[in-house]
Amino acid sequence: MDNLTHSLVGALIGQGGLKRKTGLAMPALIIGANIPDIDAGCLFWVNGVEHLAIRRGITHGPIAMVLLPLLLAGGLWWFDRWQAKRGTRPEGRLSVDFVSLFALAFLATLSHPALDWLNVYGVRLLEPFSSRWFYGDTLFIIDVWLWLVMGAATWLSLRREKRGGAWRNPAWLGLVVTMLYIGANWTISRDFARMHSLELGSTAIAAPVPFDPRKRDLIFRGEDGRHHIIPGYRGPTAERVSVEKVGDAWWPSCRLDELARSDPQIAAFLFWSRVPLVERIDDGSLVLRDARFLDPRAVDRFTVALPDDACSQVFDQRAE
Repeated sequence: MDNLTHSLVGALIGQGGLKRKTGLAMPALIIGANIPDIDAGCLFWVNGVEHLAIRRGITHGPIAMVLLPLLLAGGLWWFDRWQAKRGTRPEGRLSVDFVSLFALAFLATLSHPALDWLNVYGVRLLEPFSSRWFYGDTLFIIDVWLWLVMGAATWLSLRREKRGGAWRNPAWLGLVVTMLYIGANWTISRDFARMHSLELGSTAIAAPVPFDPRKRDLIFRGEDGRHHIIPGYRGPTAERVSVEKVGDAWWPSCRLDELARSDPQIAAFLFWSRVPLVERIDDGSLVLRDARFLDPRAVDRFTVALPDDACSQVFDQRAE
């Protein structure tokens, strides 16, 4: 998920009352909820799509879930001591307890891969012990309704706290509503995917879409070997949208495994990709894409150019 969502989760946990456990609890919760994304630093030294093979990996795995909170708690504990020595420590700050700081940072850090699991991008929850990708297919990577619910709950909690009211209640209500919303979306995705997997005879992915949590883009591979999508599907009682051809993946005729051994871009893409497809674009060249990310605005981040001789046969996607 996006970092605003992660931050709001940390803030709500704190406003639920945990920020009173120790000094610097809120920084531990909010920073901890975001800290696994330190792997974004790889964007400064990798080329092209190689970041896809690095992101959401070892910093989201079990070792990091212990080590990162430990480092964060140690850094905040040192910062409190440093301020005290300089005489700049705020008088109203609670005493800082290292064990409590670590426990809060650990809780917040655990929330990060849990949220990342909810979308179709995936997360490697067992890295470095296993490179398997896990997918929740529950929420779009940016969910404005989560922003609204959690943002309003955080604002109301802070407002009540300032006025001396029951400030914990709005935070807990926001967390409960958030969990119910996530549960409802998980159920929708599972029902759509299961129904179409049975109907089509192949595994279907129910990918959440922006803004409308009732809809899913259903992605599947047809009997002809082509990838298809039913965009914006809303269930069996709604009018079905005709199947739209979105690309080709004719693996027997493409030497992608061979190319991946000499091209780190292709290797990284295939390692990350869940629904890879080879597409012939307007100028006749071939590109490697993923059916989850076909938005033209995502071309630079989720596309790899292939040599003209990469495939001996690729159907024209515009052909009937």
